[in-house]
Amino acid sequence: MKKQLTLFILCIGLLGSINAQSIFDQVNDPYFGESCTSIMVSKGASTDGSVITSHTCDGRYRTWLTIEEGQKFENDTTTPIYKGLLKTETPWDRRKVKQVATIPQAKETYSFLNTAYPCLNEKQLAIGETTFVGPEELVNENGVFLIEELERIALERCSTARDAIKLIGELIEEYGYGDWGECITIADKKEVWQMEIVGEGPDKIGGVWAAQRIPEGHVGISANIARIGEINLKDKDHFMASKNIYSAAKKLERWDGKETFKFWKVYGGVEKPFKIREFFVLNALAPSLNLDFEADELPFSVKPDIKVSVQDIMALYRETYEGTEYDMTQNLMVVKEKRNDKKEVISTDTIKSPIANPWMGRNELALYNALQEETVEFQRTVAVSWCSYSEIIQLRDWLPDAIGGIAWFSFDNPGQSPRIPIYSGATELPESFNFCGQKRHREDAAIWQYRKANKLATLAWQSTKDDFMKEVAYFENKGLIETKELEARISKLIEEGKKEEIEELLNRYTKDFTGATMLRWKELEDKYWAKFGLGF
Repeated sequence: MKKQLTLFILCIGLLGSINAQSIFDQVNDPYFGESCTSIMVSKGASTDGSVITSHTCDGRYRTWLTIEEGQKFENDTTTPIYKGLLKTETPWDRRKVKQVATIPQAKETYSFLNTAYPCLNEKQLAIGETTFVGPEELVNENGVFLIEELERIALERCSTARDAIKLIGELIEEYGYGDWGECITIADKKEVWQMEIVGEGPDKIGGVWAAQRIPEGHVGISANIARIGEINLKDKDHFMASKNIYSAAKKLERWDGKETFKFWKVYGGVEKPFKIREFFVLNALAPSLNLDFEADELPFSVKPDIKVSVQDIMALYRETYEGTEYDMTQNLMVVKEKRNDKKEVISTDTIKSPIANPWMGRNELALYNALQEETVEFQRTVAVSWCSYSEIIQLRDWLPDAIGGIAWFSFDNPGQSPRIPIYSGATELPESFNFCGQKRHREDAAIWQYRKANKLATLAWQSTKDDFMKEVAYFENKGLIETKELEARISKLIEEGKKEEIEELLNRYTKDFTGATMLRWKELEDKYWAKFGLGF
């Protein structure tokens, strides 16, 4: 009976996580309202000279992705601008999608990786995203551009971060910004910038924005809070901003012109520019700074004590604060008894409950706290079970563009799923990437090939974790080793001008790697059904 009750409780908790996803639209929700994390690494802060930006798309957003081919256009061609693309089920699904405008098309566009928030183009320009919401009174829904369409246009037309920022600013000024407060982390082969954007209010077609470069040798993070502080527009190497950044603040009565101007304070609508994720990541990378979680403000960026590898960023995206004071499972302890042949207790040991996991649903968390107050204090972890997908993007100027940019992509919970390498020179993706799995369970959607094993493993995470993470580590190491070999091979083909062979190899590698991970996660799924199907 106890086994059945435990399984029942766990299933309720699991369903709580899934059903509560309708709460995503409630931007102030403390449990699900904070969606997306972007970590940035400058060239001088990485172990190999890579520039890194990244993104977790946390929420019930589309999980289908495609590679959109670059094209050439005649003069006087236009391109449509849409709203409603984030919740579609396939690339050809146009339910609730609305064309809101057309703008002049560029004469030539670059190919790009078309995720819900488009992220990487063939010229090694990459973009991460995180919503910081901002004050409601700044929103003008009549503005043409939502953030995902600004990202798309920038990736189609730009090859550097600075050009992308300038273009986005021009589009906002001319056509209007119709979204909530957003941060996009824009990187190229040389540098990475954080750009924060808000509207000018319901009576003004336009927008306000500021961009700050992550200083050379530093790392930064954006996690749903505006973080840009003081702005020095004379320092053109590190700052850019809209022409109206100060005048709009005065007009909207958000700044008196006397107090020190800080973007996060004027336009962010927050008490201070960080919470647990920003603090944890910056503190983990620069512990020598002794950052204080109770401080009013943290540095915009930090110089890491040790240079950062892409594996370090992958590890941070799996972070649930285990073993720290912020560990949500730290009080979920049980007594384990050891008995002799006569069934007599000969020793006891206090251990963490096998069912303790850092991805508890609302109902499970509420149950623990109802049984005993303050058993679990909710913390917004970096890795969350309601993640749609995530990518960590490396940009490398010593390699040709086709292989210099690589998106380490994963579906579902970044704390559990393997990362699949997708190169900036790829032209095709696996067929299952065409289908979103967020509206319903569907076997043809790639995300469900990982989600089932991931969810089952959390039923007894303390007993499955080590076994599960060995698989994650295996594919992480496999990808890092094999891509070096692949890149050497592709470099030779580039010298020989064999474009078709290059594309075939890049496309096939992503498909083969994806197939291997899906097969292994299916084996894990079967293993855990056998383990938990009859209770435990």
